[in-house]
Amino acid sequence: MDIQIFDHTKEASKEDLNLITDILNFSSNYIELEKNTEMSVTLMHNDEIQSINKKYRNVDRPTDVISFAINDEDEDIIMDPEMAAAIPDNIGDLMISVDKVAEQADFLGHSYARELGFLCVHGFLHLNGFDHMEKADQEKMFPMQKEIMNAYGLGR
Repeated sequence: MDIQIFDHTKEASKEDLNLITDILNFSSNYIELEKNTEMSVTLMHNDEIQSINKKYRNVDRPTDVISFAINDEDEDIIMDPEMAAAIPDNIGDLMISVDKVAEQADFLGHSYARELGFLCVHGFLHLNGFDHMEKADQEKMFPMQKEIMNAYGLGR
């Protein structure tokens, strides 16, 4: 999977960037996504994610992660199958507040890395059609999160 990471904070460590890449690739393999898949992750502070949250979700407060899924299923573009296979499937973008990562890790009593990994997996699952708004959806998404986190080695 091709993962673009944008660090708007200019503060992310090499370990954080490697964790993001590793856990997202692990998650992609875990749910058996096509290799020709791409996505982006943007790290930011609370003020920036609050602005995005207000603009796109009409919620005027910072949040930990926002997922913007891209769904190309309705496109009516006709092209040669070989050419179509060469075009990466962009599943979307994650926005993560590093301030919230630190706050939540402290509150929950685990490492910054564990919280960052969790938010990456949580957002990644949203990009791949998982949700938790309804109980039936929660019963699919939350066990999958736990499975991936445990298999990766960042379980509780």
